[in-house]
This record gives sequence, C-alpha cells and structure tokens, in this order.
Amino acid sequence: MSLKNVDQFSTIIKAKIAKYAQRTSISEEGKVISIGDGIANVTGLDNVMLNELVRFENGSYGMALNLEADFVGVVLLGEYDNINENSVVKRTKRVVSVPVGDVLLGRIIDPLGNAIDGKGTITSEHFMPIEKIAPGVMTRKSVSEPLETGILSIDSMFPIGKGQRELIIGDRQTGKTTIAIDTILNQKGKDVYCVYVAIGQKNSSIAQLVRTLSAKEALAYTVVVSATASDIPALKYIAPYTGITIAEEWMNKGKHVLIVYDDLSKHAVAYRTLSLLLRRPPGREAYPGDVFYLHSRLLERACRLNEDNGGGSITALPIIETQAGDISAYIPTNVISITDGQLFMMTSLFNAGQRPAIDAGLSVSRVGSAAQIKCIKQMSGSLKLELAQYRELDAFSQFGSDLDAETKKILEHGKRVMLMIKQPQNQPLDQIVEAIMLLTIKEKLIKWIPIDSFEDFKLQLIPHLQKITLTEELRKKKEFDQDLINRFVKDLKQFIKTYVLSIQGYDIKQYGSPNELDEINKATSK
Repeated sequence: MSLKNVDQFSTIIKAKIAKYAQRTSISEEGKVISIGDGIANVTGLDNVMLNELVRFENGSYGMALNLEADFVGVVLLGEYDNINENSVVKRTKRVVSVPVGDVLLGRIIDPLGNAIDGKGTITSEHFMPIEKIAPGVMTRKSVSEPLETGILSIDSMFPIGKGQRELIIGDRQTGKTTIAIDTILNQKGKDVYCVYVAIGQKNSSIAQLVRTLSAKEALAYTVVVSATASDIPALKYIAPYTGITIAEEWMNKGKHVLIVYDDLSKHAVAYRTLSLLLRRPPGREAYPGDVFYLHSRLLERACRLNEDNGGGSITALPIIETQAGDISAYIPTNVISITDGQLFMMTSLFNAGQRPAIDAGLSVSRVGSAAQIKCIKQMSGSLKLELAQYRELDAFSQFGSDLDAETKKILEHGKRVMLMIKQPQNQPLDQIVEAIMLLTIKEKLIKWIPIDSFEDFKLQLIPHLQKITLTEELRKKKEFDQDLINRFVKDLKQFIKTYVLSIQGYDIKQYGSPNELDEINKATSK
C-alpha cells in the first residue's frame, strides 16, 4: 500500500470518528417500534446501558433490560396507555437509582423511591443504583452476634445471627409473614433498622401491616417498600433490589439492618413474566435460565462486614410460598441453596393450633449456636431431641392405646414442651425470659402444670420472670452457673406450687401433690 493510499485511508477513518463523536455528543433519542404488555421495543438507543432509565415523551419511565443488536427491550415502569409506535424515547444516562438514608425511616415507598403514604415527598440528595456487586469475601466476617427474633422456638432451636440469611418457607396461610413481623417488632430499642419489602401483596394486607407496626411503635425504625398485586410486573421485579439498596447504605455506615422479602415466589413469577414477554428462552418449569442469578445476586448482598469496613450487617429473611408443602420445587430449592438455613412452616401443625407452626425436623440454621447468647445455648441443647422423640412417639401412639410408663412420660412432657414454645402473634419475648422458660423445660418443672391450664400459667409466669431480681442478675451475666440455676429452680418451684394450689379441681392423682415439688430432682446441666 502506497503512502498516498495510507493518507487517504487515515482521512476516511478520522472523518468517521468525528461524525460518530458528533452523533454521541447530542442527547440520544430513539423511537418505539412496538409496544404491548408493558414491554416497548425501541430502536436508535445504540449506547444505552443495561438497567438504564429511559424517558418516554408522555413522561413515563422505562428500564432497558434487553440489549439486542437492532433494538432495545424496555420494561415500562409507569402508565403506557398513550405510548404508541414512533413515540420518542430519550436516554437519561443513569441506571435505576433510589433515594437512601435516614430520611426514609417511617415511610412507605414504591420501588422507585416515591412516597405513597401521603406524608409528602421524600427529599434526599443521596441516590444509589439498585444493582450492585455484593461485598467480597475479604470484607466480611463470620456471623457471631444474635439477631433476637423474640420467638422462643426460633431463638432456642434455629438461632438467627446478624448477617445471616434465613429462609421462611411453607404453604400459604401458615404464619410466615407473622414470624417476620414479630422479628421486626422485637428490634425496638436494639439499634437495628428494618426494611420490609412487600411483593405482590394485597393493598389491605400492607395497610394492616403498617397499622400493626405503627401501633407497636416499630414504624419509626422501619421502611416499607410496596409493590402490590395490582402493580405492573416491572415494579415487583425491582422492589427487592430497592429494599437491599436502602439497607446497604446503613450497613456501610456501620449499622445493623433486618430486611424481609415477602415473598420471593411472587418476585420470581414477576421476573418470569418479564422474561417471557422479552422473548428470553424459558427453561425448567418455563422459568428463564438466569432465575437462580435473580435471587443469588440479591441475597448475597446480605452479610456481616468486618471492623475494617465498619462492622455493619444486613440480616435477610426471604419468604417462599410452597404448593402442598413441596420444598423440592424449582424456586424453593434455588433459594434454599442460597440461604443459611430455613424455617419450614407445617400446615398440619398450623391447623392443630401450634404457633409458630415450625417443623423442627425440616428446619435448620446453618449458623447454629454461634448466634446464641450463653444462657440460651446452655438450656436449649436437648430441646430439638425432645421434640423429635415426642413427634415420633406421638405418631406411633395413634395406632395403639397400650403404652408403657416411659412412653407416656415422654408424651406428656412433649405436649407441655409444645405448649411452652407456643406463642401468640405480635408478642415477642425478651431473650433472658426465654432462657428461664427453657430452664423450666430442661428441669421438667412444667410436668406439674395441667394441660388445660397451660396458657393461663404462661400469662402469669412471664410477668413474674420480668420482675424478679434473679432475672436482672442473669441479664448481666448472660450465662447460668450452678448456684444461679439452683436459685432459679427454687423460685420457680415456689411459683408453680402457689399456682397449682390456686387451680380449682387440681387432680392430685394425675399430677401429684404440689408438696412433692420440694423433691424434684435437682439434676442440672453444666
């Protein structure tokens, strides 16, 4: 090639570059080539970014989700009735972002960060993109500090630590949301911020939840992100990412945050809807191939940071709804593999009146006793075994009435344990009170309480435990020693003796004389 040809070739290239630079310097615009079902295919936005906000000429926004060779697939985030073919679309040159910070506390917002509680607009100068890479391994530390749920059965058998991801799974109407709400209520005065993300819930359900939080003075440290059942799929899709972005801002400032996703089943369905409308190829059970990545990139953002990075944490409680208890379905198995344990809600237990209806066999916390204070750890060691024995013998006893004395003893104790860990809605317990209640189980002091009187017994026991000086002593120590156990046993014996003597028609033949309480075996756990 001659020098002249090289110069000509160079001139052509420079002219092309100049023309391209001039083209990209102006505000980039495109046109709608087709629209329907909340999806707009747009041509002309050659430099648009993934998840970038684009603005339609009617003022509505959309999010670029499919970047094809000839067009961009945009999901609509607002009204699209008056958007037609050839409507003009402009780039905003910023990805979907939401306001963050303390200004959001006590507010109900939509997934775009707009206030929907009638308390005025949210004015925040600080915005963060909803999609973000999760903190790396070297910035994290292991879970070691408990996040108190206030639910005796969870804090004792399936403890949740700050920075953990514990799945709540079960059929509809089995008390999944109640566990999450009780955990939020229990964070009052514990310097933990809360984010509740409602995905596909009814408006009435969210209104009732907000009333509960407000009545219990929990709304002051909580943000509610609401994408209701009537909202378009795109808003349900971005809602949990909005929630975790708000939580991350506090975590990065060294705060502890609890986030609830209610529920990720509806989130997966919303994403499936968008993906199929965008003509992405479906895979197993018609979900797109990247549906695992949908939840993994969300849940991996919950963690505990080490001291060098502020020491903050995000604890995630995702909720998954099963069909007929099938935890081996596609979405449940995906989320189980991402989380650090699950609380499985059993329909038969719920129908039998047990609250919370947690199946002790299928539930697990992979963090375990690392997220428990010492006194609870000391008293809860044998609880799961006792419940497993009871469940097995209870099922066996249905087939025959001729039971030996030892079996009857285990069954009677098991019934009382189930009643002891039964807990009313919206009444979380203090962890120290939980530890003493576990002591009554471990020392088998509850065998003196008639089954029919158990609810009344607990109503009197809890206030008694809250006011005695021994409880304050345990609160300071946070662990039992032999002397403290003996003094608690003595106090509890006297309380139980006084209580059973007050019961009208107490059956001495069935339960034994209250005077025998003085002879209860003093064997204790060291």
